[in-house]
Amino acid sequence: MSAVQCPIAALVLAAGESKRMPGKNKLLLPFAGKTIIECTVDAILPAAIAEVIVVLGHEAELLRKVLGKRPVKFIHNPNYRSGMASSIQTGLAAISPSAKALLIALGDQPLLQPDELNRLISAFSQTPNHTIAVPICKGQRGHPVIFDRRYSGEIFALTGDIGCKSILARHPAAVLEVEMPASHILEDADTPEAYARLIAHARKFSTKF
Repeated sequence: MSAVQCPIAALVLAAGESKRMPGKNKLLLPFAGKTIIECTVDAILPAAIAEVIVVLGHEAELLRKVLGKRPVKFIHNPNYRSGMASSIQTGLAAISPSAKALLIALGDQPLLQPDELNRLISAFSQTPNHTIAVPICKGQRGHPVIFDRRYSGEIFALTGDIGCKSILARHPAAVLEVEMPASHILEDADTPEAYARLIAHARKFSTKF
């Protein structure tokens, strides 16, 4: 991690119950010689991020053990069953006062690369007239998304199992779309089918499967 001109805190959402992955915690599934959550966190740590906060809930101790001594701050969301909004809010409440912006990352995006994150961060930092940055690939928006801290009030007002799409919808002029060189920002492991696609993608470029 390295501090940036506009200090950014990263939230890694890792509290969910993986309801669309029957009988398994998707974040603990194997991927490229590690687990999905390890791959995601290991992509974020080298990026231009001031701090990384991992929001835990379901099977929190297992995730702590897997992530080991990585330089992240673990925060437990006691209300994780209420949905994603509560996890975002729990993480936001824990970030450093010096952080000027918040990068919200899903824990199940193991294809993410540090250079892709830095492309998003650099674009956000260099365009102060835009206070939200969203990665896109071939016209589709993905994750992670960066929010200036001015949106904290709106984030704390969210409820249920939703992210921050409503905030983007309310502030279209504030949104900077940053084109990505690959579709990694669109890929997650929500379902068995999605996980199979991730494995197939990784096998093209790795000998670890």
